[in-house]
Amino acid sequence: MSERLKTITPAKGWSPDSWQHKEASQQATYPDELDLERTLRRLSNMPPLVTSWEINALKEQIAEAQAGRRFVLQGGDCAELFDECVPSIIANRLKVLLQMSLVMLHGMEMPVLRIGRFAGQYAKPRSSDTETRDGVTLPSYRGDLVNSPEFTESARRPDPSRLIQAHSCSAMSMNFVRGLIDGGFADLHHPEYWDLGWVEHSPLADEFHRIADSIGHSVRFVETVTGRTPGSLKRVDFYTSHEALHLGFEQALTRQVPRQWGWFNLSTHFPWIGMRTANLDGAHVEMLRGIRNPVGIKIGPAMTRSWLKDLIRTLNPDNEAGRLVLIHRMGASQVADKLPPLIEAVRETGSPVLWVCDPMHGNTESTSGGVKTRRFANIVSEVEQSFEVHARCGSRLGGVHLELTGENVTECIGGARALDEEDLKRAYKTTVDPRLNYEQALELSMRVVQKHRSLT
Repeated sequence: MSERLKTITPAKGWSPDSWQHKEASQQATYPDELDLERTLRRLSNMPPLVTSWEINALKEQIAEAQAGRRFVLQGGDCAELFDECVPSIIANRLKVLLQMSLVMLHGMEMPVLRIGRFAGQYAKPRSSDTETRDGVTLPSYRGDLVNSPEFTESARRPDPSRLIQAHSCSAMSMNFVRGLIDGGFADLHHPEYWDLGWVEHSPLADEFHRIADSIGHSVRFVETVTGRTPGSLKRVDFYTSHEALHLGFEQALTRQVPRQWGWFNLSTHFPWIGMRTANLDGAHVEMLRGIRNPVGIKIGPAMTRSWLKDLIRTLNPDNEAGRLVLIHRMGASQVADKLPPLIEAVRETGSPVLWVCDPMHGNTESTSGGVKTRRFANIVSEVEQSFEVHARCGSRLGGVHLELTGENVTECIGGARALDEEDLKRAYKTTVDPRLNYEQALELSMRVVQKHRSLT
Protein backbone atom coordinates (compact mmCIF):
# COMPACT_ATOMS: atom_id res chain seq x y z
CA MET A 1 0.00 0.00 0.00
CA SER A 2 1.41 3.40 -0.97
CA GLU A 3 2.19 6.06 1.63
CA ARG A 4 -0.55 8.24 0.14
CA LEU A 5 -3.21 5.58 0.60
CA LYS A 6 -2.14 4.87 4.18
CA THR A 7 -3.35 8.31 5.23
CA ILE A 8 -6.89 7.69 3.96
CA THR A 9 -9.40 6.46 6.53
CA PRO A 10 -12.58 4.48 5.81
CA ALA A 11 -15.80 6.51 5.98
CA LYS A 12 -17.22 6.42 9.49
CA GLY A 13 -20.60 4.78 9.97
CA TRP A 14 -20.84 3.82 6.32
CA SER A 15 -21.95 0.56 4.71
CA PRO A 16 -23.12 -0.24 1.16
CA ASP A 17 -26.74 -0.04 2.34
CA SER A 18 -26.47 2.97 4.68
CA TRP A 19 -27.98 5.14 1.95
CA GLN A 20 -31.27 3.35 2.60
CA HIS A 21 -31.65 5.33 5.83
CA LYS A 22 -31.52 8.62 3.89
CA GLU A 23 -33.99 10.36 1.62
CA ALA A 24 -33.49 8.99 -1.90
CA SER A 25 -34.62 11.25 -4.73
CA GLN A 26 -34.93 10.34 -8.43
CA GLN A 27 -35.77 6.69 -7.72
CA ALA A 28 -38.32 4.80 -9.81
CA THR A 29 -41.40 3.27 -8.16
CA TYR A 30 -41.54 -0.41 -9.06
CA PRO A 31 -44.96 -2.10 -9.06
CA ASP A 32 -43.47 -5.35 -7.68
CA GLU A 33 -40.95 -4.70 -4.90
CA LEU A 34 -40.30 -8.42 -4.36
CA ASP A 35 -39.32 -8.80 -8.00
CA LEU A 36 -36.97 -5.85 -7.64
CA GLU A 37 -35.35 -7.38 -4.54
CA ARG A 38 -34.85 -10.72 -6.30
CA THR A 39 -33.28 -9.00 -9.27
CA LEU A 40 -30.90 -6.96 -7.10
CA ARG A 41 -29.80 -10.11 -5.25
CA ARG A 42 -29.05 -11.75 -8.58
CA LEU A 43 -27.19 -8.64 -9.74
CA SER A 44 -25.08 -8.61 -6.57
CA ASN A 45 -23.71 -12.06 -7.52
CA MET A 46 -22.85 -11.15 -11.11
CA PRO A 47 -19.28 -10.30 -12.17
CA PRO A 48 -18.12 -6.70 -11.72
CA LEU A 49 -17.88 -4.43 -14.76
CA VAL A 50 -14.52 -2.84 -13.84
CA THR A 51 -11.65 -3.68 -11.49
CA SER A 52 -10.23 -2.04 -8.39
CA TRP A 53 -6.78 -1.64 -9.96
CA GLU A 54 -8.29 0.21 -12.91
CA ILE A 55 -10.07 2.51 -10.47
CA ASN A 56 -6.86 3.17 -8.55
CA ALA A 57 -5.01 3.87 -11.80
CA LEU A 58 -7.69 6.38 -12.79
CA LYS A 59 -7.44 8.09 -9.41
CA GLU A 60 -3.68 8.48 -9.89
CA GLN A 61 -4.23 10.06 -13.30
CA ILE A 62 -6.91 12.41 -11.96
CA ALA A 63 -4.41 13.47 -9.30
CA GLU A 64 -1.97 14.29 -12.12
CA ALA A 65 -4.69 16.31 -13.84
CA GLN A 66 -5.33 18.18 -10.58
CA ALA A 67 -1.63 19.08 -10.59
CA GLY A 68 -1.85 20.38 -14.16
CA ARG A 69 -0.03 17.50 -15.83
CA ARG A 70 -3.04 16.08 -17.72
CA PHE A 71 -6.23 17.30 -19.35
CA VAL A 72 -9.46 15.32 -19.03
CA LEU A 73 -11.81 14.61 -21.93
CA GLN A 74 -15.05 13.04 -20.71
CA GLY A 75 -17.75 12.43 -23.26
CA GLY A 76 -20.49 10.22 -24.60
CA ASP A 77 -24.23 9.85 -24.85
CA CYS A 78 -26.73 11.72 -22.71
CA ALA A 79 -28.53 8.39 -22.21
CA GLU A 80 -27.45 5.12 -23.77
CA LEU A 81 -30.02 2.85 -25.36
CA PHE A 82 -30.00 -0.94 -25.23
CA ASP A 83 -30.76 -1.01 -28.96
CA GLU A 84 -27.53 0.92 -29.63
CA CYS A 85 -25.32 -1.71 -28.02
CA VAL A 86 -23.96 -2.60 -31.46
CA PRO A 87 -20.35 -2.63 -32.74
CA SER A 88 -20.59 0.28 -35.19
CA ILE A 89 -22.09 2.73 -32.69
CA ILE A 90 -19.69 1.73 -29.90
CA ALA A 91 -16.69 2.01 -32.24
CA ASN A 92 -17.81 5.42 -33.51
CA ARG A 93 -18.20 6.75 -29.96
CA LEU A 94 -14.67 5.62 -29.23
CA LYS A 95 -13.36 7.04 -32.51
CA VAL A 96 -14.70 10.53 -31.95
CA LEU A 97 -13.23 10.64 -28.43
CA LEU A 98 -9.88 9.40 -29.74
CA GLN A 99 -9.93 12.02 -32.49
CA MET A 100 -10.72 14.79 -30.02
CA SER A 101 -8.00 13.60 -27.66
CA LEU A 102 -5.53 13.52 -30.56
CA VAL A 103 -6.25 17.18 -31.31
CA MET A 104 -5.88 18.09 -27.62
CA LEU A 105 -2.72 16.03 -27.15
CA HIS A 106 -1.11 17.72 -30.13
CA GLY A 107 -2.25 21.25 -29.35
CA MET A 108 -1.97 21.30 -25.55
CA GLU A 109 1.24 19.25 -25.44
CA MET A 110 0.17 17.18 -22.47
CA PRO A 111 -1.37 13.73 -21.93
CA VAL A 112 -5.15 13.53 -22.28
CA LEU A 113 -7.14 11.37 -19.86
CA ARG A 114 -10.04 9.79 -21.75
CA ILE A 115 -13.23 8.95 -19.86
CA GLY A 116 -16.22 7.62 -21.76
CA ARG A 117 -19.69 8.64 -20.74
CA PHE A 118 -20.88 5.18 -21.77
CA ALA A 119 -20.88 1.45 -20.90
CA GLY A 120 -23.36 2.23 -18.12
CA GLN A 121 -25.07 5.59 -18.76
CA TYR A 122 -28.53 4.02 -18.85
CA ALA A 123 -30.32 6.08 -16.17
CA LYS A 124 -31.49 9.70 -16.35
CA PRO A 125 -32.90 12.11 -13.74
CA ARG A 126 -36.21 13.75 -14.53
CA SER A 127 -37.86 16.94 -13.33
CA SER A 128 -41.16 15.12 -12.73
CA ASP A 129 -42.13 11.56 -11.83
CA THR A 130 -44.86 11.61 -14.48
CA GLU A 131 -45.46 12.86 -18.00
CA THR A 132 -48.82 13.89 -19.45
CA ARG A 133 -49.76 13.84 -23.12
CA ASP A 134 -53.26 14.51 -24.47
CA GLY A 135 -54.76 13.98 -21.03
CA VAL A 136 -52.91 10.68 -20.42
CA THR A 137 -50.46 10.56 -17.50
CA LEU A 138 -47.71 7.91 -17.32
CA PRO A 139 -44.41 7.48 -15.42
CA SER A 140 -41.57 9.54 -16.88
CA TYR A 141 -38.92 7.81 -18.95
CA ARG A 142 -35.93 7.37 -16.62
CA GLY A 143 -33.57 5.73 -19.08
CA ASP A 144 -33.38 2.19 -20.40
CA LEU A 145 -32.19 1.00 -17.00
CA VAL A 146 -35.73 1.58 -15.72
CA ASN A 147 -38.27 1.70 -18.57
CA SER A 148 -38.77 2.49 -22.28
CA PRO A 149 -39.26 5.87 -23.97
CA GLU A 150 -42.42 4.86 -25.88
CA PHE A 151 -45.48 6.57 -24.41
CA THR A 152 -47.48 3.48 -23.48
CA GLU A 153 -48.44 2.05 -20.11
CA SER A 154 -46.44 -1.15 -20.60
CA ALA A 155 -43.34 0.67 -21.87
CA ARG A 156 -43.27 3.19 -19.04
CA ARG A 157 -43.78 0.59 -16.29
CA PRO A 158 -40.47 0.23 -14.35
CA ASP A 159 -39.13 -3.26 -15.02
CA PRO A 160 -36.44 -4.85 -12.75
CA SER A 161 -35.24 -7.16 -15.54
CA ARG A 162 -33.78 -4.08 -17.20
CA LEU A 163 -31.13 -3.94 -14.47
CA ILE A 164 -29.76 -7.27 -15.68
CA GLN A 165 -29.94 -6.12 -19.29
CA ALA A 166 -28.06 -2.92 -18.40
CA HIS A 167 -25.32 -4.98 -16.76
CA SER A 168 -25.10 -7.15 -19.87
CA CYS A 169 -24.98 -4.22 -22.31
CA SER A 170 -22.41 -2.40 -20.17
CA ALA A 171 -20.23 -5.51 -20.02
CA MET A 172 -20.46 -6.10 -23.78
CA SER A 173 -19.68 -2.44 -24.53
CA MET A 174 -16.68 -2.37 -22.21
CA ASN A 175 -15.41 -5.71 -23.48
CA PHE A 176 -15.60 -4.47 -27.07
CA VAL A 177 -13.82 -1.20 -26.19
CA ARG A 178 -11.08 -3.10 -24.36
CA GLY A 179 -10.71 -5.45 -27.32
CA LEU A 180 -10.42 -2.57 -29.78
CA ILE A 181 -7.81 -0.78 -27.67
CA ASP A 182 -5.77 -3.88 -26.87
CA GLY A 183 -5.88 -4.84 -30.55
CA GLY A 184 -4.22 -1.59 -31.63
CA PHE A 185 -7.33 0.41 -32.57
CA ALA A 186 -5.83 3.42 -30.74
CA ASP A 187 -2.30 2.96 -32.12
CA LEU A 188 -0.65 6.38 -32.47
CA HIS A 189 1.30 5.02 -35.43
CA HIS A 190 -1.96 4.91 -37.37
CA PRO A 191 -4.33 7.69 -36.27
CA GLU A 192 -5.89 7.47 -39.72
CA TYR A 193 -7.61 4.30 -38.47
CA TRP A 194 -9.72 6.56 -36.26
CA ASP A 195 -11.35 8.29 -39.22
CA LEU A 196 -15.10 8.18 -39.47
CA GLY A 197 -16.63 8.07 -42.92
CA TRP A 198 -17.51 11.75 -42.73
CA VAL A 199 -14.00 13.14 -42.32
CA GLU A 200 -13.21 13.64 -45.99
CA HIS A 201 -16.39 15.69 -46.44
CA SER A 202 -15.89 17.86 -43.36
CA PRO A 203 -14.60 21.45 -43.43
CA LEU A 204 -12.27 20.29 -40.62
CA ALA A 205 -10.79 17.38 -42.56
CA ASP A 206 -7.57 19.08 -43.68
CA GLU A 207 -6.78 20.31 -40.17
CA PHE A 208 -7.43 16.91 -38.61
CA HIS A 209 -5.28 15.10 -41.17
CA ARG A 210 -2.48 17.63 -40.66
CA ILE A 211 -2.54 16.92 -36.91
CA ALA A 212 -2.68 13.16 -37.48
CA ASP A 213 0.25 13.28 -39.92
CA SER A 214 2.28 15.42 -37.51
CA ILE A 215 1.79 12.98 -34.65
CA GLY A 216 2.58 10.02 -36.90
CA HIS A 217 5.85 11.65 -37.96
CA SER A 218 6.72 12.49 -34.35
CA VAL A 219 6.16 8.91 -33.22
CA ARG A 220 8.36 7.54 -35.97
CA PHE A 221 11.05 10.14 -35.21
CA VAL A 222 11.19 9.09 -31.54
CA GLU A 223 11.46 5.44 -32.55
CA THR A 224 14.28 6.23 -35.01
CA VAL A 225 16.25 8.23 -32.44
CA THR A 226 15.80 5.75 -29.58
CA GLY A 227 15.89 2.59 -31.67
CA ARG A 228 12.88 1.31 -29.77
CA THR A 229 9.17 0.91 -30.41
CA PRO A 230 7.39 2.19 -27.26
CA GLY A 231 4.54 -0.19 -26.54
CA SER A 232 2.57 2.55 -24.81
CA LEU A 233 2.13 4.30 -28.15
CA LYS A 234 0.10 1.37 -29.48
CA ARG A 235 -2.66 1.66 -26.91
CA VAL A 236 -4.32 4.19 -24.63
CA ASP A 237 -5.93 4.08 -21.22
CA PHE A 238 -9.69 4.41 -21.38
CA TYR A 239 -12.14 4.60 -18.50
CA THR A 240 -15.91 4.55 -18.10
CA SER A 241 -18.26 6.83 -16.18
CA HIS A 242 -21.95 7.25 -15.50
CA GLU A 243 -24.29 9.15 -13.25
CA ALA A 244 -24.79 7.12 -10.07
CA LEU A 245 -28.55 7.50 -10.05
CA HIS A 246 -30.22 4.12 -9.45
CA LEU A 247 -28.99 3.37 -5.93
CA GLY A 248 -30.10 -0.25 -5.85
CA PHE A 249 -28.03 -0.93 -8.98
CA GLU A 250 -25.01 0.90 -7.55
CA GLN A 251 -25.21 -0.96 -4.23
CA ALA A 252 -25.43 -4.35 -5.94
CA LEU A 253 -22.11 -3.71 -7.70
CA THR A 254 -20.32 -2.18 -4.71
CA ARG A 255 -17.88 -4.81 -3.53
CA GLN A 256 -14.87 -5.55 -1.37
CA VAL A 257 -11.92 -7.06 -3.22
CA PRO A 258 -8.93 -9.20 -2.11
CA ARG A 259 -5.81 -7.38 -0.91
CA GLN A 260 -7.57 -4.00 -0.87
CA TRP A 261 -9.22 -2.19 2.01
CA GLY A 262 -12.63 -0.58 1.79
CA TRP A 263 -15.33 -0.76 -0.85
CA PHE A 264 -15.29 -0.09 -4.59
CA ASN A 265 -18.23 0.66 -6.86
CA LEU A 266 -17.39 -1.81 -9.61
CA SER A 267 -20.19 -0.71 -11.94
CA THR A 268 -17.95 2.04 -13.33
CA HIS A 269 -14.56 3.62 -12.85
CA PHE A 270 -15.93 7.10 -12.21
CA PRO A 271 -19.45 7.76 -10.86
CA TRP A 272 -20.86 11.26 -10.50
CA ILE A 273 -23.94 12.87 -8.95
CA GLY A 274 -25.95 15.78 -10.31
CA MET A 275 -27.44 18.84 -8.65
CA ARG A 276 -30.77 17.03 -8.23
CA THR A 277 -29.10 14.37 -6.07
CA ALA A 278 -26.42 16.41 -4.29
CA ASN A 279 -28.47 16.96 -1.11
CA LEU A 280 -25.89 16.90 1.66
CA ASP A 281 -28.00 14.59 3.82
CA GLY A 282 -29.39 12.64 0.88
CA ALA A 283 -28.95 9.03 -0.14
CA HIS A 284 -26.74 9.68 -3.18
CA VAL A 285 -24.13 11.62 -1.25
CA GLU A 286 -24.21 8.89 1.39
CA MET A 287 -23.62 6.22 -1.27
CA LEU A 288 -20.62 8.00 -2.77
CA ARG A 289 -19.20 8.93 0.63
CA GLY A 290 -17.96 5.43 1.36
CA ILE A 291 -16.61 4.15 -1.95
CA ARG A 292 -12.97 4.43 -2.98
CA ASN A 293 -13.62 5.46 -6.59
CA PRO A 294 -12.89 8.99 -7.70
CA VAL A 295 -16.25 10.78 -7.69
CA GLY A 296 -17.71 13.78 -9.47
CA ILE A 297 -20.21 16.45 -8.47
CA LYS A 298 -22.15 18.47 -11.03
CA ILE A 299 -22.30 22.12 -9.99
CA GLY A 300 -24.99 24.46 -11.32
CA PRO A 301 -25.90 28.12 -10.74
CA ALA A 302 -27.90 27.22 -7.61
CA MET A 303 -24.84 25.82 -5.82
CA THR A 304 -23.82 27.92 -2.81
CA ARG A 305 -20.43 28.35 -1.21
CA SER A 306 -21.44 26.67 2.03
CA TRP A 307 -23.21 23.78 0.28
CA LEU A 308 -20.16 23.08 -1.88
CA LYS A 309 -17.74 23.28 1.04
CA ASP A 310 -19.87 20.85 3.04
CA LEU A 311 -20.01 18.44 0.09
CA ILE A 312 -16.24 18.52 -0.22
CA ARG A 313 -15.73 17.88 3.49
CA THR A 314 -18.18 14.99 3.35
CA LEU A 315 -16.86 13.35 0.20
CA ASN A 316 -13.15 14.04 0.69
CA PRO A 317 -12.52 14.50 4.43
CA ASP A 318 -8.85 13.46 4.15
CA ASN A 319 -8.09 15.81 1.21
CA GLU A 320 -7.10 12.83 -0.92
CA ALA A 321 -5.53 13.67 -4.26
CA GLY A 322 -7.41 12.27 -7.25
CA ARG A 323 -10.62 11.76 -5.29
CA LEU A 324 -12.81 14.70 -6.27
CA VAL A 325 -13.87 16.18 -9.62
CA LEU A 326 -16.09 19.28 -9.73
CA ILE A 327 -18.03 19.54 -13.00
CA HIS A 328 -19.49 23.03 -13.39
CA ARG A 329 -22.43 23.61 -15.75
CA MET A 330 -23.50 27.22 -15.36
CA GLY A 331 -24.57 28.27 -18.85
CA ALA A 332 -22.79 30.80 -21.03
CA SER A 333 -24.77 33.69 -19.55
CA GLN A 334 -23.97 32.88 -15.90
CA VAL A 335 -20.54 31.29 -15.70
CA ALA A 336 -18.63 34.57 -15.33
CA ASP A 337 -20.68 35.58 -12.28
CA LYS A 338 -21.44 32.26 -10.60
CA LEU A 339 -18.13 30.43 -10.87
CA PRO A 340 -15.57 32.75 -9.13
CA PRO A 341 -17.14 32.59 -5.62
CA LEU A 342 -17.20 28.79 -5.82
CA ILE A 343 -13.55 28.63 -6.86
CA GLU A 344 -12.67 30.72 -3.81
CA ALA A 345 -14.83 28.53 -1.55
CA VAL A 346 -13.07 25.38 -2.75
CA ARG A 347 -9.68 26.96 -2.18
CA GLU A 348 -10.67 27.63 1.42
CA THR A 349 -11.29 23.91 2.04
CA GLY A 350 -7.72 22.96 1.17
CA SER A 351 -8.97 19.96 -0.79
CA PRO A 352 -7.35 19.15 -4.12
CA VAL A 353 -10.02 19.09 -6.85
CA LEU A 354 -10.14 18.80 -10.59
CA TRP A 355 -12.26 21.49 -12.22
CA VAL A 356 -14.09 20.33 -15.36
CA CYS A 357 -16.48 22.33 -17.56
CA ASP A 358 -19.75 20.82 -18.75
CA PRO A 359 -20.91 23.39 -21.35
CA MET A 360 -23.92 21.34 -22.41
CA HIS A 361 -26.50 21.27 -19.64
CA GLY A 362 -26.58 24.98 -18.85
CA ASN A 363 -27.19 25.88 -22.49
CA THR A 364 -30.26 23.83 -23.30
CA GLU A 365 -33.18 25.67 -24.91
CA SER A 366 -36.26 24.94 -26.99
CA THR A 367 -37.01 26.15 -30.49
CA SER A 368 -40.20 27.93 -31.43
CA GLY A 369 -41.54 24.50 -32.38
CA GLY A 370 -40.79 23.05 -28.96
CA VAL A 371 -37.71 21.01 -29.97
CA LYS A 372 -34.98 20.83 -27.34
CA THR A 373 -31.58 21.95 -28.68
CA ARG A 374 -28.29 23.64 -27.81
CA ARG A 375 -26.43 26.34 -29.71
CA PHE A 376 -22.84 25.50 -30.56
CA ALA A 377 -21.86 29.15 -30.08
CA ASN A 378 -23.08 29.06 -26.46
CA ILE A 379 -21.27 25.79 -25.81
CA VAL A 380 -18.01 27.26 -27.09
CA SER A 381 -18.61 30.47 -25.17
CA GLU A 382 -19.02 28.67 -21.85
CA VAL A 383 -15.82 26.68 -22.37
CA GLU A 384 -13.82 29.75 -23.34
CA GLN A 385 -15.21 31.82 -20.46
CA SER A 386 -14.43 29.00 -18.05
CA PHE A 387 -10.78 28.98 -19.09
CA GLU A 388 -10.67 32.75 -18.53
CA VAL A 389 -12.45 32.68 -15.15
CA HIS A 390 -10.13 30.02 -13.77
CA ALA A 391 -7.09 31.92 -15.02
CA ARG A 392 -8.27 35.15 -13.38
CA CYS A 393 -8.98 33.33 -10.11
CA GLY A 394 -5.60 31.63 -9.99
CA SER A 395 -7.22 28.29 -10.67
CA ARG A 396 -7.07 25.94 -13.64
CA LEU A 397 -9.68 24.35 -15.89
CA GLY A 398 -8.55 20.76 -16.17
CA GLY A 399 -11.09 19.16 -18.48
CA VAL A 400 -14.37 19.16 -20.36
CA HIS A 401 -17.47 16.97 -19.95
CA LEU A 402 -19.55 16.64 -23.13
CA GLU A 403 -22.65 14.96 -24.45
CA LEU A 404 -21.70 13.80 -27.93
CA THR A 405 -22.07 10.99 -30.42
CA GLY A 406 -20.06 9.53 -33.27
CA GLU A 407 -23.19 9.51 -35.42
CA ASN A 408 -24.28 12.01 -38.07
CA VAL A 409 -27.04 13.58 -35.99
CA THR A 410 -28.46 17.11 -36.18
CA GLU A 411 -29.44 17.98 -32.61
CA CYS A 412 -27.35 21.07 -31.79
CA ILE A 413 -27.55 24.28 -33.82
CA GLY A 414 -24.44 25.83 -35.37
CA GLY A 415 -20.90 24.56 -35.87
CA ALA A 416 -18.78 24.31 -39.01
CA ARG A 417 -21.79 23.53 -41.21
CA ALA A 418 -23.96 26.22 -39.57
CA LEU A 419 -26.88 23.90 -38.75
CA ASP A 420 -30.14 25.76 -38.16
CA GLU A 421 -33.59 24.91 -36.78
CA GLU A 422 -34.65 23.36 -40.08
CA ASP A 423 -31.72 20.92 -39.91
CA LEU A 424 -32.99 19.55 -36.61
CA LYS A 425 -35.70 17.69 -38.52
CA ARG A 426 -33.12 15.82 -40.58
CA ALA A 427 -31.47 13.55 -37.99
CA TYR A 428 -32.77 14.30 -34.50
CA LYS A 429 -32.40 10.94 -32.70
CA THR A 430 -31.83 11.60 -29.00
CA THR A 431 -34.41 10.36 -26.50
CA VAL A 432 -33.42 12.91 -23.83
CA ASP A 433 -30.87 15.69 -24.47
CA PRO A 434 -29.33 17.05 -27.71
CA ARG A 435 -25.76 15.93 -28.41
CA LEU A 436 -22.86 17.29 -30.40
CA ASN A 437 -22.33 15.35 -33.60
CA TYR A 438 -18.88 14.11 -34.69
CA GLU A 439 -18.07 17.31 -36.59
CA GLN A 440 -19.14 19.71 -33.83
CA ALA A 441 -17.23 17.65 -31.26
CA LEU A 442 -14.04 17.80 -33.31
CA GLU A 443 -14.46 21.54 -33.88
CA LEU A 444 -14.95 22.06 -30.15
CA SER A 445 -11.72 20.21 -29.38
CA MET A 446 -9.89 22.61 -31.70
CA ARG A 447 -11.47 25.60 -29.98
CA VAL A 448 -10.40 24.17 -26.59
CA VAL A 449 -6.83 23.97 -27.84
CA GLN A 450 -6.92 27.53 -29.20
CA LYS A 451 -8.17 28.93 -25.90
CA HIS A 452 -5.69 26.93 -23.86
CA ARG A 453 -2.83 28.20 -25.99
CA SER A 454 -3.97 31.80 -25.68
CA LEU A 455 -3.70 31.60 -21.89
CA THR A 456 -0.38 29.76 -21.64
